[in-house]
Amino acid sequence: MNGYFQLIVGQGKTGLMLYPPTDGGEAIDSQELLQYLAVKQIPYDARAIGVALVGLSEPTEVTLNLESRFPEQEVFFVRVSPDRLTATARFYPPSSGGNYMDEMEIKKTLQAQKIVYGIDDAAIHAFCQHREYCKDIILAKGKPPVQGHDYRIEYYFNTDLKIKPTLNEDGSVDFRHLNVMNQVKKGDVLARLFQAEPGELGYAVQGDVIRPGEVKRGILRFSKRVSIDETKTILTSEVNGHVKLVDGQVFVSDVYEVENVDNSTGNVEYEGSVRVNQNVLSGFRIKAKGNVEVAGVVEGASIEADGDIIIARGMNGMNKGVLKAGGKIISKFLENTTAEAGGYIETESILHCNISSKSEVILTGRRAFIAGGHVCAANRVIVKTLGSSMGADTVVEVGADPTVKAELQQLQKQVAENQKNLKQMEPVLAAMMQKMKSGVKLQPEQVQYVQKLVQSINLVKEQNAGNMTRIEELNMQLEESTNASVEVSGEVFPGTKIIISDSSMTVGSGMKYCRFVRTRGEVVMAPL
Repeated sequence: MNGYFQLIVGQGKTGLMLYPPTDGGEAIDSQELLQYLAVKQIPYDARAIGVALVGLSEPTEVTLNLESRFPEQEVFFVRVSPDRLTATARFYPPSSGGNYMDEMEIKKTLQAQKIVYGIDDAAIHAFCQHREYCKDIILAKGKPPVQGHDYRIEYYFNTDLKIKPTLNEDGSVDFRHLNVMNQVKKGDVLARLFQAEPGELGYAVQGDVIRPGEVKRGILRFSKRVSIDETKTILTSEVNGHVKLVDGQVFVSDVYEVENVDNSTGNVEYEGSVRVNQNVLSGFRIKAKGNVEVAGVVEGASIEADGDIIIARGMNGMNKGVLKAGGKIISKFLENTTAEAGGYIETESILHCNISSKSEVILTGRRAFIAGGHVCAANRVIVKTLGSSMGADTVVEVGADPTVKAELQQLQKQVAENQKNLKQMEPVLAAMMQKMKSGVKLQPEQVQYVQKLVQSINLVKEQNAGNMTRIEELNMQLEESTNASVEVSGEVFPGTKIIISDSSMTVGSGMKYCRFVRTRGEVVMAPL
């Protein structure tokens, strides 16, 4: 225990008994001792006390003065921490002939010093059971305030987009995938607001209320195409598109707008529509779930849209450009391009292209020509000038969905290949079966081979049966396309090939103002 001191009072003398520390306790603090004497207004000889404290190893009595005084009872002084949450006491023993404090007296003394909250009864009881002096003893603890939390918004998209190329698995860098936007789908959660928590009141040992700091409250800010739930805490996208954060407000757009598609943007892959205010450069790609509009020209690029593709100033595909639309394709001109549309295709000229439409191909404008390449439409082709005086190979095909003919050709090829395989497998199986009938015992591996051969033959036959059924359906579709036509309001040049369903003709001499139809299994010219 700590070293401590005790007043000795008597007739004609006041003294002080000094007790050294034990078991590693702290030595008597001379400043504390002198402060105690000053509070009690007891005259003392500071030099005598100082000499006695030096090297104190056993109880030692020091005479303070030659005055008589009444006994002093046990006492303690209280120190309140700066945060007012702790009341620490240091007890001092009664003088000779003095009284000890009981638990109730200690509590009353605390109350007298306005220590009223968080009084530690257990600590007081423990002291009374085992008294230790000149030692810090916590007799009361306040309740610290619980600090609340400011509101917090968690965004489920990158709010600090920086253009950066994509790192490929092999370590190379793809500068055409630049990650320049946050794409979202309808129903995606964009942001969540976590409300401010106000915290809890605290109490000082004197009973005063300690309030926690103020917290900041906030709301979710958003624009059109964004919905908020009933609790006002969750933002959800109403459309497929892209999202960004501007001055704390969540914006969603279903149209992604860029000036050019080039090295500054990289390839564009978007859940909504894409609008390009200028040009799409060669080698780049646009893929959109909506429409694609290009105000300028398209070079040898690839554009794929679930909706429409509209190119204001046309496309020169450089023999590598590709257009693929679920809807229509409208372009000023198409040159050296492959284009496929689920709807109609409309343009002023087609030069050396591979064109396919599930509806119509319509050439408009003053020139309205098709020269070179292959143009295919399910219903009709409308053109002013067809073919070329330079003899460029030009093929125009109508009468069926191009995908139907492609599927038919693939199935016919597969049936032929299956028949070829059957001709190879069936004789082998027949020979093995003949051996078994003649009593030849096959080895286990030969039996397994026969079993696999039977399975393969049955599988090929089953596949062929399904293919033949589908071929019949497709042929019926081709036969039903009797209204398909090619309409030429100007001139058709010799060498141009016209295909309607499964019939074809090659124009032998120039013709004007005519219409090509299929009659009795042949392609014939009729008046326009």
